[in-house]
Amino acid sequence: MTDWPHGYGLHIVQEVDSTLNEAARLAPTAPGPVWIMAHHQTAARGRRGRVWANPKGNLAATLLMRPQGNPEQAALRSFVAALALFDACVAVTGRADGLSLKWPNDVLLNGGKLAGILLESTGKGGGVSHLAIGIGVNLSEAPPAYAVEQSAVRPVSLLSETGAAVLPEDFLTELAAAYARYETQFVTYGFEPIRTAWLSRAARLGEVITARTSTSETVGTFETVDSNGNLVLKTAKGRVSIPAADVFF
Repeated sequence: MTDWPHGYGLHIVQEVDSTLNEAARLAPTAPGPVWIMAHHQTAARGRRGRVWANPKGNLAATLLMRPQGNPEQAALRSFVAALALFDACVAVTGRADGLSLKWPNDVLLNGGKLAGILLESTGKGGGVSHLAIGIGVNLSEAPPAYAVEQSAVRPVSLLSETGAAVLPEDFLTELAAAYARYETQFVTYGFEPIRTAWLSRAARLGEVITARTSTSETVGTFETVDSNGNLVLKTAKGRVSIPAADVFF
C-alpha cells in the first residue's frame, strides 16, 4: 500500500455532523495540513447547500490546509483534488477505463457520478487563512435516485461498477498521497500543468453541454477550461467564459 504523505496529519472520527464543520473547528489550532475522515456524517452537504447522501462504507473526508495566495488561486485546488481522486481510483482498481472528470468538481465512472468535491474557505484582507476541501466518494454504495437532484448525473459506486471492495481508510491513503504529489506540482509550476492534465481526463470535451446557474442557462460546445479555471463554451453568440455553474449533459 502507498505510504501516508509526509507533512500531512490524519484525524479520524466515528461520527460527526460534517467533516467540513470539523475542519472549521480544527482550523484555529491545526499545525499544518490535515485530512479529516468520518465513518458517519449526520449533516453532510454538497454544493449550494444541498444535502449529500453518505451511505455506510463510503468515503467522507476533508483536507484542511493553509494555502498561499489569493482566493482565486485557492479555488483552483478543486482541479488538484479532482486529479488526485482520479489517480486514487486507478490505484485501488488497477484501471482508468470509464473514469472522467466533470467540471467543476465531480468524478464520473461509466458516465455516473462517483465522487464530488466542495471547497470552503475563510480569510480576510484578500487572503485565505484556511481552505477546506471536502470530498465524498461512493466506494461501496451509491445514494438512491431520489436523493439526488432531478436531471443530475446518476450516482454510481466503485463496488457496483468495478467490483473493487475498498475500505475508506485505504482509499484515503491513496488519495492523500496523490493529492500531495499534485499539490507540490501546483505550488511549484502553477496551474497550467494541472489544467492540461485535467483537460486530458475531462468528460464531454468537444461536445455540446448545458451550464446552468440560478439565473441563466448556456448551451454550447465544451471548448476548454481557461487559466482561471472557468468553463469555456463555444456558443452561437461566440465564446462564453463561465466561472461557476452546474453542468448537464
